[in-house]
Amino acid sequence: MAQGRIDQLQGQRVTSLSRAEFHQQHLADARNEALRLFQQKTVLQGAWLNWVAAQIYSLRPAAYASMVRRELQRLQEPEGP
Repeated sequence: MAQGRIDQLQGQRVTSLSRAEFHQQHLADARNEALRLFQQKTVLQGAWLNWVAAQIYSLRPAAYASMVRRELQRLQEPEGP
C-alpha cells in the first residue's frame, strides 16, 4: 500500500504546488506512513533506527519525507499532562 503511494508522489513536483497546498494534500498520507513506521519499532527493536532511517531516506519527494519524519517525531514525543 505505501509503495503505491510513494510511486504516485515521486512524479509530483513540490514546486508545482505551494508548500501549504502540498502539506494539506499529503498530511494524512504522511501521518499514516509515520504510524506504519512507528509500529515496526516493537517488532524490529534495536534494528529499528537504521531501518526507519533507510525508509525515510527512500521517500520522495523530499518535502513528503520531511513530513513523515516530523510526524514520526511527534509520535515519539511523550504525551503531556
